[in-house]
Amino acid sequence: MVPPADSSPPAPSLATRFAGLDLASPIVLLSGCVGFGEEYTRVAGFSNRDVGAIVLKGTTGEARLGNAPHRVYETPSGMLNAIGLQNPGVEAVVRDILPTLDFSETRFIANACGSTIEEYVEVCRRFDDSPIDAIEINISCPNVKEGGVAFGNYPDVSARVVAACRAATTKPIITKLSPNQTDIRENARRCIEAGSDALAVINTLMGMAIDVEQRRPVLANVQGGLSGPAIKPIALLKTWQVYQEARRHGVPIIGQGGITSATDALEFLIAGATCVGVGTALFYDPLICRRINDGIAAYLARHGLADVSSLVGTLETALPGVAARA
Repeated sequence: MVPPADSSPPAPSLATRFAGLDLASPIVLLSGCVGFGEEYTRVAGFSNRDVGAIVLKGTTGEARLGNAPHRVYETPSGMLNAIGLQNPGVEAVVRDILPTLDFSETRFIANACGSTIEEYVEVCRRFDDSPIDAIEINISCPNVKEGGVAFGNYPDVSARVVAACRAATTKPIITKLSPNQTDIRENARRCIEAGSDALAVINTLMGMAIDVEQRRPVLANVQGGLSGPAIKPIALLKTWQVYQEARRHGVPIIGQGGITSATDALEFLIAGATCVGVGTALFYDPLICRRINDGIAAYLARHGLADVSSLVGTLETALPGVAARA
């Protein structure tokens, strides 16, 4: 007797198309959380099906030692960090580190940093002549020629950085937007017009912690970037705001900031993110990505959706039975 054919629908696909790259999963591991990639891919249980891409540690033109300790401090539902872009410099990364990575495992995205526009260009040009899959531009770096003001806090300056980097590379460019600015949607528009292929929303929020007994800052740098679940509501709102602009241009978003579960990831996807960034959660659960993927797949199956792209930007902001305001 011939057994009946399996009539169950195929499992939903988590494969994602992002800025011209085919990713096995919508999950992107964020810069600074997994070193230069090898720290994560050698973890027991790692699977290339769990991670769509890995963003490498921030890289500058020359080697940097970073800030003095303390550089990391745990906060309620979050973490402050002020590492200070410690890295061996772009030449060492391209020459010594990239050849050790297995580019068949996942996609690898460089993170370009600089204190001047010229340094950003130098880093992008060097990565352009490498096997790296894309370049993320960290425009939250301080501009030393403008008194230390962050490039990413002003749309005009952000656009100048993106345009200069665009001229230096043919790789896909992802601009990492800062939440520490007046109008993130306007900044997104200017970066897209300057040549950004995708956006990462958001970078860390600035914060500080104080040792009350010594009456001194806990971090030697005084201030640091706040990440983790505490910033998720802000990151989610910024992702939705940027999506209103990005969708007009067909530009995808990596939504990031406090994602620690499948539900968190689903919120960002619904708000308009094509991919979701996971960072701080990896410090206490290195294999959390598998559970997030499983949760996304289960949600898609439960709602009859064939693939994860069907979920992107599906947020309904009007309440049932209530007319939207003009």
